[in-house]
Amino acid sequence: MKRLRLVLLGLGAAALYFAVFGGEYSVFALRRLEQQRQREEAELRELHAEMARLRARVDSLRSDPATLERVARERYGMIRAGERLYRFAPAPDSLEDDADSAAFRRPPDPR
Repeated sequence: MKRLRLVLLGLGAAALYFAVFGGEYSVFALRRLEQQRQREEAELRELHAEMARLRARVDSLRSDPATLERVARERYGMIRAGERLYRFAPAPDSLEDDADSAAFRRPPDPR
C-alpha cells in the first residue's frame, strides 16, 4: 500500500512537472502566447486607427474641392488653365560644387 502511494505520488509529481514545464501547453508556452496575443492586438488597434485616418482623408478628398485641389497641386504639380508654374531649384551646396569641379579639372602638367 505504501509502495502504491509512492508510485502514485511520483506519477502525480511527474504529471504536474510536465504540465508546468513541458508540453505544448506549458505555463511558459501559454505566457509566450499571451504576450504574442497582446502584441497582435496592439498592432490591430494601430491598423484600425490608420484605417480611420485614411477613411477621413478619402471623405475629405471626395467632399472638399479645396482639399482635392491642394493635393493635386502639391503632389502632382497640376495647375489651372492660364496659370504659370514656377519651380525653384535648390541652391547648390558649396562642398558639392568643389567636388564636382574637381572631377572636371585637368590634372597638373607633370613637366
